[in-house]
Amino acid sequence: MDWFRAHAIAAAAKPLPAESTSVRAAVGRVLAEEIRAVTAVPAFDTAAMDGYAVAGPGPWRLSGQLLAGPATPMAPMRSGTAVEIATGAVVPPGAEAVLPYEDCECGGDVVTGSRGRREHIRRTGEDLRPGEEMIPAGRIVTATVAAAAIQAGVELLQVHRAPSVTLLVTGSEIITRGEPGPGQVRDSFTGLIEAVAARAGARMVAGRHVPDVRGRLEDALAGADTDVIVVSGSSSAGAADHLRAVLAGGHATWHVKGVACRPGHTQALAALPDGRWVVSLPGNPYAGLIAALTLLEPLLVALGGRAASVGGVGGLAVGPSGPSDPSDPSDPSDPSDPSSPSDPSSPSIWTNTINRICPVTGEAKLVPGGVRIVPVSGMRIVPARGSASLHTAAAADGLAVLPDGWTDGQPATVLTIP
Repeated sequence: MDWFRAHAIAAAAKPLPAESTSVRAAVGRVLAEEIRAVTAVPAFDTAAMDGYAVAGPGPWRLSGQLLAGPATPMAPMRSGTAVEIATGAVVPPGAEAVLPYEDCECGGDVVTGSRGRREHIRRTGEDLRPGEEMIPAGRIVTATVAAAAIQAGVELLQVHRAPSVTLLVTGSEIITRGEPGPGQVRDSFTGLIEAVAARAGARMVAGRHVPDVRGRLEDALAGADTDVIVVSGSSSAGAADHLRAVLAGGHATWHVKGVACRPGHTQALAALPDGRWVVSLPGNPYAGLIAALTLLEPLLVALGGRAASVGGVGGLAVGPSGPSDPSDPSDPSDPSDPSSPSDPSSPSIWTNTINRICPVTGEAKLVPGGVRIVPVSGMRIVPARGSASLHTAAAADGLAVLPDGWTDGQPATVLTIP
């Protein structure tokens, strides 16, 4: 399956159901319903400046002082009178304007000055009326959105539920701490998936190591009570790769069963009968990172109700590349990937377009959590070190998705790296 089609399938997942939550707890979530003001903003006529509230023509006789805070009912001001007033205080009935201190003088109990064209009074409902729409559905609740909602008397918001994620890191060779012995490797992937999940607005609930035993993998999948289960490793057709057989035995529905890209072509996306999603990522860390950005991130973005986008960066300039670079199109297969295009046992997933995923360096305006098209020059493709190495990706500014036949200077999609 083509990379862009696979990405689009993951991004087309139906959002999770909405739930009601407090405004502050909704920060970072996506609105399932628009926000409407409960109260008027301002809720009362209020002074926009420190100065004197006046009624009628001047000069004005000073008759009192008003500070911000709870106010008792006030009698209407009479023409020719003034009240000293603080910003945010309730403007008494009958006041026609607030004269800022800098525009008037007060001698004894007499205020003199000239009224300008601005009255410096914020009238009731000037910003928002009760029931007026403030923020449309589909927007992410930022801290500022939450503050505006609270200001308008809103206490609860309807937001899409944040996707929950379980990560299963498979492989009898995996260790989580200490110096690796012969045949052992450190788990470098859990932190990556946590970052991808957080960037997509999801929450990582659990992460565990699962040895290469089919029964253990079956038990781990059955016990993962989250919206999405990410399985790192066990994605190919080797003797220790059990995931596809386990999913077939569990009557899973395949949405993506391999992607025509390299590295990372053994990635897959399936749905269990109970609605849980399973994202299969190659065990090699660099290939797994690419697969996470291809399938996992757009899936989580969609489940959380966020708008997904795939764009690109134009004017890439090809940099140094050698025959050892697995992204080199002259290399017919990726020897670091256990199931390559030249492998006859590989699933029939290939089209005429095989996307190369290449680390790139250079200045580009990339949107956090997504990508967009921007005119930029000077980005360079750098040679990767194989699907197991994260070194080049760690030093890169993005990952370029290059279709078969791409040439220097053509636009290309660039993914942000967590």
